[in-house]
This record gives sequence, structure tokens and C-alpha cells, in this order.
Amino acid sequence: MKILVSSCLLGEDVRYDGENSAIAYNTSSSFGEKELFMDIMCEHSIYSFCPEVSGGLSTPREAAEIISSTKPFKIQTKSGENVTINFLIGAKNTLELCKEENITVALLKSKSPSCGNDGIYDGTFGHNLVPGVGITTKLLEENGIKVFNEKQIHELAKHLNPQLDKMSLANSLKGLKL
Repeated sequence: MKILVSSCLLGEDVRYDGENSAIAYNTSSSFGEKELFMDIMCEHSIYSFCPEVSGGLSTPREAAEIISSTKPFKIQTKSGENVTINFLIGAKNTLELCKEENITVALLKSKSPSCGNDGIYDGTFGHNLVPGVGITTKLLEENGIKVFNEKQIHELAKHLNPQLDKMSLANSLKGLKL
């Protein structure tokens, strides 16, 4: 299966701070999660993509947060620069890649104003998370693309192979005497 993956999760230095969020080196991920991630990367076709860079933003760049997640969208940097158009272009470019390559699953960076799928920062630059999704995730999900983040590796694996749950259950039942 083809999977879109945030470039920063693959170790590319494209985050706003010029760093990456490589899952393979993440100290908060267990060895099992890293192993599962590597299995997924080896067994599927991976498309590395950064919506923010694709939208014309440099690396490094000033941190940005979503000020308004409803139309009209507004995303700005900590100093107040409006970067909404860059984020919208990046989201559009991401969706175009998914459509061109028939990608229906994405593994994206959590909390990002582009890629977050399970909470984003509230727009005050105070590190306060609120319910919501990033601009790219919103567009992908509206177009039927299932989005996971780096903390949802097990859920991604189950989505990619629904038989995992059945196989795990069958293996655990083998030892039981009925």
C-alpha cells in the first residue's frame, strides 16, 4: 500500500526549528513501536512530504499556529505574520500528490498546524493543546484519506492489516483449553 509520511518523521530536517521528529530516534517511542514503524516502512511504498515546505515556507522558520480553523482560516507566526496562504497551498499540494498516486493513508506529525490529527495548539503560542486538526489533515480527511500520527503506530498497523487483530486473538486462544 502507498502511505504518505511527514518528512520530519522520516528524519528530514524540515520542522519549523530546522530539526526533525524521526520516529526511529524518538526517545518517547518504545522499541516495539520503532520496530513496528520500520516494518511498516519496509513493507509499503512510502511518499515523504512536508506540506509547509511545499507551500513555500523556509527551514528553519518561525513557529506558526492556527488562529482560526474555520473559514476564513488564519494561520500566523508568533510575530504575527500571516502564513495562511502557504499552509493552504501546502495542503492542496499534499492532496494533489495523494490523488495522483492513489494514496489513501497518511502518517503525519501530531500537533502540527498542518498535520496534526488529534489536537493542535490554540493559537496563543502558550503550548496549550485544543481539540482540532491541522489544515492539511482537514483537507485529506475531507477527501477520504485516513490520517494517523506518530503516536498511533499500532492503529496504523491494524488499519493496514486488519487481520492483525484476528491473528493475535487466534494465537492467544491456541493455548487455552476449552
